[in-house]
Amino acid sequence: MTTELTVEGMSCSGCEQTVESTLEELDDVENAAADNESNQVRVSGNADTDTIAQAIENAGYTVKR
Repeated sequence: MTTELTVEGMSCSGCEQTVESTLEELDDVENAAADNESNQVRVSGNADTDTIAQAIENAGYTVKR
């Protein structure tokens, strides 16, 4: 399953790496790809959307719902 979310607050490649590494630590996430230019995050795996969003928000970013 692939989940796409809009994330506000990413402004550089370091932000992308922070979001990706945060998400890839979740048990049910296989892969995460963040793009600060489009403010999009694409997540592959079986983690539910609320878990993904909470992890992103815990890292200091805002998920548009």
